[in-house]
Amino acid sequence: MSLHLDTITIQVSLTTHGDALIYGSIPSYHAPGLFMKQRLFAWHEASFYGTELEIQTIQDVELVLLPSEQVIPFFAERRLLEHVEWVWDEDAAPLLELAPVLNACLEEKKFAPSFSAYKAGKLRWIWDQEALDPQAQAALEQYAKQAGFYDGLCAAFSAAVFHRYYGTEETNTDLRREYPLLFAQGGAAAGLDELGWLIAVGWKADTAPFRPLLQLLEPDDDNFTWRLKLVLQDKRDPALLAAAQLAEDGQVFGSWPAEWSTYIQERSTGWLEHLRASLPHALINGGRDDVLSRPLTDEAAWQFLTADSHRLLEAGWQVLLPAWWEAASRKKPRLRAKVSSSAGSAGASLFGLQSLVDFDWRIAIGETDLTESEFAELVARNERLVRFRGQWIPLDPALLAQIRQAMSGVDNMEGLSFQDILQLHLLGSADEPESGAADEPQQAARIQLEVELNEHLVKLISQLGQQAEWPALEAPAGLRADLRSYQRDGFAWLAFLRRFGLGACLADDMGLGKTVQFIAYLLHVKEAYGAQEAGSPSLLICPTSVLGNWQKELSRFAPTLTVMLHYGSKRQSEEAFWEDAKQADIILTSYATATLDQELLKAFTWATICLDEAQNIKNAQTKQSTAVRSFPARHRIALTGTPIENRLSELWSLYDFINPGYLGTMRGFQNRFANAIEKEQDEQRTKDLQKLVKPFMLRRKKKDPAIQLDLPDKNEMKTYIHLTAEQGALYDQTVNDLMERMQKLEGIERKGAILAAITHLKQLCDHPMLLTKEALPEGSAASGSPLDTEMLINRSSKLERLLAMVKELREEGDRCLIFTQYIGMGQMLQQVLEQELQEPILYLNGSTSKLSRDRMIDQFQSRTLPPGEQPSVFILSIKAGGVGLNLTAANHVFHFDRWWNPAVENQATDRAYRMGQSRDVQVHKFISLGTLEERIDEMLESKQQLSDNVIANSEGWITELSTDELKDLFTLRRDWAG
Repeated sequence: MSLHLDTITIQVSLTTHGDALIYGSIPSYHAPGLFMKQRLFAWHEASFYGTELEIQTIQDVELVLLPSEQVIPFFAERRLLEHVEWVWDEDAAPLLELAPVLNACLEEKKFAPSFSAYKAGKLRWIWDQEALDPQAQAALEQYAKQAGFYDGLCAAFSAAVFHRYYGTEETNTDLRREYPLLFAQGGAAAGLDELGWLIAVGWKADTAPFRPLLQLLEPDDDNFTWRLKLVLQDKRDPALLAAAQLAEDGQVFGSWPAEWSTYIQERSTGWLEHLRASLPHALINGGRDDVLSRPLTDEAAWQFLTADSHRLLEAGWQVLLPAWWEAASRKKPRLRAKVSSSAGSAGASLFGLQSLVDFDWRIAIGETDLTESEFAELVARNERLVRFRGQWIPLDPALLAQIRQAMSGVDNMEGLSFQDILQLHLLGSADEPESGAADEPQQAARIQLEVELNEHLVKLISQLGQQAEWPALEAPAGLRADLRSYQRDGFAWLAFLRRFGLGACLADDMGLGKTVQFIAYLLHVKEAYGAQEAGSPSLLICPTSVLGNWQKELSRFAPTLTVMLHYGSKRQSEEAFWEDAKQADIILTSYATATLDQELLKAFTWATICLDEAQNIKNAQTKQSTAVRSFPARHRIALTGTPIENRLSELWSLYDFINPGYLGTMRGFQNRFANAIEKEQDEQRTKDLQKLVKPFMLRRKKKDPAIQLDLPDKNEMKTYIHLTAEQGALYDQTVNDLMERMQKLEGIERKGAILAAITHLKQLCDHPMLLTKEALPEGSAASGSPLDTEMLINRSSKLERLLAMVKELREEGDRCLIFTQYIGMGQMLQQVLEQELQEPILYLNGSTSKLSRDRMIDQFQSRTLPPGEQPSVFILSIKAGGVGLNLTAANHVFHFDRWWNPAVENQATDRAYRMGQSRDVQVHKFISLGTLEERIDEMLESKQQLSDNVIANSEGWITELSTDELKDLFTLRRDWAG
């Protein structure tokens, strides 16, 4: 009794791509495609039980398409529904017969790449004929006559191999790495039969006890020409080589072990054809008895070394080249300037980066060192391979052109500058890996210009780079101060660089005593070079706010120095100026005055020019920066605690002052370093710039263990404050107005509106009256008329919090500095605090005169004034009071509003946190919650790395943000609104 419920007849045909087109019928009608998928493939996991298979319609008949990679496994296993009677059309019989056999080959990895497909430029897989039994072989031979079916079967088998083992031909990197010759078109198959090709590509093991090699022999005493030779190498003993001659008819003559002969007779014809397909005709067109007997010209030997040998390797041959060639081809060619032995010996005189140094050329190729004349003599021979001093030297034409170009770029009749020599040494190629490997022979190695220093310059450059090698100096006799060890090092470093005319940037942290180090340097110059420098004073340029400080410090530490102040409306006429200047040791002036009097000050060559707070010239294009850099000097020094605040262009401006031209032009520096470091975070360019900068910058930090300052701690804390309801409403209104304007404005108008909005929002976070422009109410403690402080305090949470904290610290007897960037806020703070504390409150801003500044500082620092007259609160504009002042009487610092730059804030904090401070310093940073100030704080945190690392990336400009990004940055977060 039959168990079958249905009977389905199946017809199968294979496409040339190996896909199976399957058609089914049941008695009386054609089976629909979906019907067939659901039944025929009900147990087929690979197609997710048929659901992933495609249905095609041809002439109104629905066919199921089984992908080629699934054909062999499916018809081999045939897991089918048992309640259906499956009737196979006679056209399906070959597939049903062969699929299990081929699937076994697939499972057991008995397959190989197809030789015929390779010759057609394709990679396909074919079953291993030797793995088939005679019956299967006979069936395959029979069906091979049915071209359409056989081609489809081959395609299906190849697809199954790829799918199971190798992914795809294009993406399988393992296959390409293991069998690279499978993908090398052309020579790998030339002259070979299928077995020879499978051996050549490495798919089948070579059972021959030897391997054929092609050897290039160099000229020697017995033979004066280059020549090729066929040799047979014993696989068990590679040192055993048998010389052979390859005749024109493919026969091989020579002497070798007897058991090799059978293999040689079978393969020699293939060797000849293989060589002819892989090498130029001229190389295998010698005599009839030995096709490799023709002597090679120098040009042909060079061509074989650099190109032909690689084609042989790609074709599966092995090649023996002269032992020296691999090393010679890997060595990076070097062009070296050998400095004359006397250069740099005049150590007591000024030297300078632009001083010229005599040198001679040396050309190093491989292990051979040539003089300029020897090199010219070799080049004149016009040969590619030259024997010189017992060694072969390859003379690559591309190499020669680069050497000539590099040599022509430097006139050795004039000499190299010391700057060239220093930069070549700092950025030399000694630490770089060698390039131009032997497997890339035609890639010309880049010429590296090196410098060979003499004894004097080795010592000088070593001293520049190693603090331990700086010459020690005793403190000048006229110095009225005890220098700490690091200060003695700093002043000695300045004096050392002066000997050689090299500029210096002393970039110690604020409070480490850059002033006293420079004063010690000035005294040293006077004592060591007194007669030489007579009538040639030094010039110090600083911010107006610290002119008085410099006068006091010079008078205190160096009373023997004659100091002249050139500042203000009482400046002398040109004639009187020069008369007095010649009698002075040091002239003090401000940046503003130096800019106004540029023509006067640049008419004189100064013994030394020093810039205090040198970040004032960070913008190279400003009149101030241009003026200062134009002043001639025998030595240039920059003092700054923040050599970089925002961008690397600031570093260029600083170095273009201390060592003009050292970092190239501004445009060249931008292209070479700034763009690569700031935009691309290029680590190598960062390291290169650090190497160039390091010899001329000395930067020590307070917390450096070597400094041993024993400073108290600096505790920074953030005080977060809610906006009042009034502030929140005004904040939203300001942001909304800006967002509306962003829809209409473009270009410079858009940027201006954004910058204005930033200022308004920050002012609003301080106090609404800064935005509404209301006048302060009349009345003050000084006038006797009480000020309505309660109204002012209630409108600003910041003001309320500040007052509470100041009252608390005053009860403890502490003093504080309060920094704000807005004059209106400073005035309000002064009046409110005077009323609430009933004591004098100091306020210093940009309009404060020099005399008033000096008086305020003395008052605040005093310990002898009566309680009612002693100021304990000092309000300062961050611009006018953030640098150059010593205010160690304070041990609290308030940043009432935040600055864009952490370096500027840290400078301001360091008015209190510096040498002379005996108590812990508390730093309070006020931040309005949910506002732009929180975003500013996040930016400050990320930008801190700028000043810490000297070289770092800069923040993007807010004005370049999109409107959506601006909205996200500015919008008040309601969770935090008061």
